[in-house]
Amino acid sequence: MLPSLTIGIEEEYQTIDPETRDLRSHIHSEIIAKGKRIMEERIKAEMHQSVVEVGTGVCKNIKEARRDIRKLRHDMINLARENGLLLAAAATHPFADWRAQEIYPDERYLKVVEDLQLVARSNLVFGLHVHIGIQDRETTVHLMNQARYFLPHLLALSANSPFWLGTKTGLKSYRCKVFDKFPRTNIPDTFSSFSEFENFVNLLIKTNCIDNAKKIWWDIRPHPFFNTLEFRVCDIPMRLDETIALAALIQATIAKLYKLHSRNQGFRIYGRSLLMENKWRAARYGLDGSLIDFGKETEVNERELIAEYLEFVDDVLDELDSRAEVNYIHEILKSGNGAERQLKAFEETGDLKRVVDYIVEQTKVGVFEAESVSVANS
Repeated sequence: MLPSLTIGIEEEYQTIDPETRDLRSHIHSEIIAKGKRIMEERIKAEMHQSVVEVGTGVCKNIKEARRDIRKLRHDMINLARENGLLLAAAATHPFADWRAQEIYPDERYLKVVEDLQLVARSNLVFGLHVHIGIQDRETTVHLMNQARYFLPHLLALSANSPFWLGTKTGLKSYRCKVFDKFPRTNIPDTFSSFSEFENFVNLLIKTNCIDNAKKIWWDIRPHPFFNTLEFRVCDIPMRLDETIALAALIQATIAKLYKLHSRNQGFRIYGRSLLMENKWRAARYGLDGSLIDFGKETEVNERELIAEYLEFVDDVLDELDSRAEVNYIHEILKSGNGAERQLKAFEETGDLKRVVDYIVEQTKVGVFEAESVSVANS
């Protein structure tokens, strides 16, 4: 069965106090309840009360996904403002202290906190999840095995969390180092078949490690309830265009890997230990470091590897009608990922509150332009 290659995007946002620029709970302003009147089930709370998640519907292509996530960002920015808050898209807050943030009073999240204790309470991070529709579960597992290779590159492009508790961490993505304290995270092992994956999940359930497969939080996973392959490795980017570029690149990656798979030409599979070396480098240096080219057994500048990555998927972009969206990756390479831009804003101002202001402004970029044009033409 040919995969549909549909796209679903989930973004996690910070709700910000406009005076202190610190994180502030949205629970008293009832943003989730108010949001459901506008966005229905596309908005939901997350574990901490200063986190809001939105998710698109099932989008047939990247153009539809862009319209959907732009509308969600638009509505969330307006909803936050109407309730005395600002909205920010960054994978960690520059100076907020997780110890001052309350857990959302939902039975599911309280159970996670009970199970994981301080590990859960300190997990104040914000991600981007991208789902690609693959109806055949056997194919999903085979493509997941191959797509693992690209996860460090996607992390380097999306890296947007250089600060933690008011400190420059020295990493471009500190989010992934906070999150990997959870069990069942990072890059998964390979599975020979979907039944092997199912047996693994069933063993964890049988032995009371988990109650369902949603508590497997790998960087990439077959979604337990949808016929999708879910990419969870990315920091949430600041700009809408960055989110769309990453989603388009992820879709193109699966399209290209399926093309090879259908010709019995599967992409070479590398062991988890090697891939984790590259993930560390991506988290530490972002686009500024070198990753390992395992085929050549040498280090290669990450920007060169991204260029090779774009060349790898080039022959599927026109059939996906996503060339323009993927081309925005060149803009990320030119202007820097979110972490680089946050650090530059801090170097220019020396003030982490100004960095928050910068993130808030970047979160709006590309969201209101269409509205402005229609007003100007009326």
